[in-house]
Amino acid sequence: MKAPYFSPETIDQHAATMQNDLIGYHAGRPFNLIPEQSALLILDMQRYFLDPASHAFVPSAVTIVPRMMVLIETYRNLKLPVIFTKHLNTPGNAGSMNTWWKNIIRREDPMSDLIPEIAELNPTTLEKEQYDAFFGTDLEGWLHENNVTQVVIGGVMTHLCCETTARSAFVRGFDVFFLIDGTATYHIDFHRSSLLTLSHGFAIPCRIEQVTNRLESANKKAVIKEDGKIHVDSSALHRIRGEKG
Repeated sequence: MKAPYFSPETIDQHAATMQNDLIGYHAGRPFNLIPEQSALLILDMQRYFLDPASHAFVPSAVTIVPRMMVLIETYRNLKLPVIFTKHLNTPGNAGSMNTWWKNIIRREDPMSDLIPEIAELNPTTLEKEQYDAFFGTDLEGWLHENNVTQVVIGGVMTHLCCETTARSAFVRGFDVFFLIDGTATYHIDFHRSSLLTLSHGFAIPCRIEQVTNRLESANKKAVIKEDGKIHVDSSALHRIRGEKG
């Protein structure tokens, strides 16, 4: 069932091919990401899924980390919201996951920790107990309080927590952007099937490079060059960075 499909050598080619194959499914809907209205939601980047010593290790997840860190840094530099989730369970709250998977991610297990690259950022972290990051959490309220209308979703696993959360975000009225090369799972067939169904009815599939380019482009538009001098449009910067003018 496990087969690594993303590697440093193949990820760009695979992501571009997948995105091209999906064009007809989202009916030409544009990549209309509005940075100042968006939040980056990174799911379950825990050692449980990214440590080769774990039985739940996702081989392709290791490859997405470097580019994901670039996207996280871009969001943080613009002071736009970034939310990380940790999946944690007890026998009492796991529900069907307790019988489906046999093993659950317990808080006391060191493998439940976020990977060091993310943990050292002292990130805003949301604990969840089901695939859906909205279920039993205050995520929706937090997004509304921060004037977020769009979510960019990445993390693991593509076809479980990421896909379920994307669907849940959509039915709650959020525009959803789903990272082709910023999500990973056990097998390329799982990955492709999620992208296919999400593209048809729930989310715009995109690559990390597209998102970072849009963020950087919006930031540059806040700087206006006149008569050889650089003038900063402070109102635009405030909008991009989610600040009050």
